[in-house]
Amino acid sequence: MIVIKGEKFLMGSDGHYPDEAPAHHVIVDDFEMDQFAVTNEQFAYFVEATGYLSFAERPLDPKLYPGARIELLVPGSAVFVSPNRPMQPRDVRDWWAYVPGANWRCPEGPGSTVKGREHEPVVHVAFEDALAYAAWAAKDLPTEAEWEFAARGGLEAATYCWGDDFNPDGKWMANTWQGEFPWQNLAQDGFPGRAPVGSFPPNGYGLYDMAGNVWQWTKDWYAAQHLYDPRQACCAPRNPHGVSEVLSYDQAQVGLPMPRKVVKGGSYLCAPNYCQRYRPAARYPQPIDTTTSHIGFRCVRRGTE
Repeated sequence: MIVIKGEKFLMGSDGHYPDEAPAHHVIVDDFEMDQFAVTNEQFAYFVEATGYLSFAERPLDPKLYPGARIELLVPGSAVFVSPNRPMQPRDVRDWWAYVPGANWRCPEGPGSTVKGREHEPVVHVAFEDALAYAAWAAKDLPTEAEWEFAARGGLEAATYCWGDDFNPDGKWMANTWQGEFPWQNLAQDGFPGRAPVGSFPPNGYGLYDMAGNVWQWTKDWYAAQHLYDPRQACCAPRNPHGVSEVLSYDQAQVGLPMPRKVVKGGSYLCAPNYCQRYRPAARYPQPIDTTTSHIGFRCVRRGTE
């Protein structure tokens, strides 16, 4: 883990997606953060030690998914499948498929394996899976503020984790998508899919893959904008935790949206023509009951833990 010395910083952005606004100052205390995202190998140790069964491996409760097709109510997960023809990225169903049997052990579905990919970040993990691993490791998941502060690596208000130039001197700094998403993957950065952790340069704090490769869970519930009161501009909030959320899986039975946590960092599927979220300020709402082939996590430890 890397020791991150907390301080006041400018969180969010007023120049990109609306949910990143408003840019505002917050304070975070000292904490430690995993240098790398949790890998397949590390998650396997956890499962072996505890017998844990991940969300994507469990039977689904039909009551939580009213109207769902019965053939989809089986253990599985969402897998990216690149279309074989040019298309505009309009409907996510054009490149995401629910694959029965897909999970962290079989990331592309039955017949696939993580053998030989032990150092890639674990994926197909729900929020509760990430939280369970963190508790087992005597750690926690980061808040959105902690994650963003760490991702910035000491660069105040920079666009990317490494500065304002996406490809400084022509160098690829993160595992992202080159070409026209979702059908043209040029893999100019050397990786058509997930890369082993640490394949790209670290940021100023020595943290790897804080942009691209896989999205990362945070503890914060998602709101459409940062909860910031300009009347409190003189007093930056300390260790904010985002919006308060009391809803649960049960709300699905009355037709309400599934609760969503903030994920950060973007992934290998983020492209200039779609989802330019490989930036510290970027954020995305992820339902807590959804697992995919491009979301993982890393952990933190605070002084009081």
